[in-house]
Amino acid sequence: MYLVSTDWLIGNLSHVKIIDASWHLPSTNRDGFEEYKIEHIKNSIFFDLDEFSEKNTDLPHMLSDAKTWAKNISKLGIENEDKIIIYDNSDVLSACRCWYNFIYYGHNPKYVSVLDGGLGKWKKEKKPTSKEKVNFKETKYEAVENRNMVRNKSEIDLNIRTNEFLVLDARSEERFFGKVSDPRKNVRSGSIPNSHCLPFSNIIRSDKTFKNIEEIKQIFNQINPDNNKLLVFSCGSGVSACILALAYSLVDNKYVPTIYDGSWAEYGKIE
Repeated sequence: MYLVSTDWLIGNLSHVKIIDASWHLPSTNRDGFEEYKIEHIKNSIFFDLDEFSEKNTDLPHMLSDAKTWAKNISKLGIENEDKIIIYDNSDVLSACRCWYNFIYYGHNPKYVSVLDGGLGKWKKEKKPTSKEKVNFKETKYEAVENRNMVRNKSEIDLNIRTNEFLVLDARSEERFFGKVSDPRKNVRSGSIPNSHCLPFSNIIRSDKTFKNIEEIKQIFNQINPDNNKLLVFSCGSGVSACILALAYSLVDNKYVPTIYDGSWAEYGKIE
C-alpha cells in the first residue's frame, strides 16, 4: 500500500507516524519548514530533505551513508517497525523522495506510504491541521543501504552502450529537449543520451493525486511495451524521479524502486 487516501489517514492517525517532507525548488522562494510551523497535519514530524542528505558533495540532496541516515531518523523518534505516512505541500511531490529514502535504507516497504494528494487535498477536505510542535523521544533506528536501488554516473554511461535498462526522465519536455535553460547554475540544457522523457505531470491529476493504476500502466507501456527492461528513473536532482518510481511500483508490485541519484544535476554539470 504505497499510497493511502486522506480518508484512510484520518481513521488511522493514532496508529502511524506522520512525516511532512515538503521541499520546494529554490526558484519558488518557499521554505518547507517555515510553512510546517504555520500549519501541518496533527502529530506530523518535519523531514528536512537537504539536512538529511550527503554533506560532502556539491550535488543536491544525495543519499548519505547508512550510519548518518540512522542517526538523523533516530532524532525524529522513528523506530524500524513504525508504519510511516509521508505527505508534502510541494509542486514536485517531494514526499515520494522521502518514501524512496526510507525504503533504500531498509525500512520495510509495506510500512512506508505516501498520502495521495498531500496537504492540499487534506486541507481542501477541511481535515484537521495544527501548528503545535511534536515532542518525541530519540530512538535507536537501524539502517542498511539497498545499493541495488541506485545507479551512478559510470553505470549510466555504460548503459548508453549496452542498453541493459531504460532511463526515464521525469522532467518536463522543455527541459529534457533543451528548449529552456536549466534552473541550476553550471548545468547545461539537455538530457542523458538514449534516455526517455516521461514528465511526472503525465501521471498526476490536477489535485496532485496519482492517476489510477490502469492509466499509469498504459503510460509506461508506451515506453516499455514488453515490460522486459529494468526502469531507472532520473530527473533534475533526484526528487521527481521518485514520483515515477512510486508510480511504477503501483503497476508492478515486484519492482524495486531504482533511481539515478545524481540525475541531470550531475550528468549535465559543466566542469
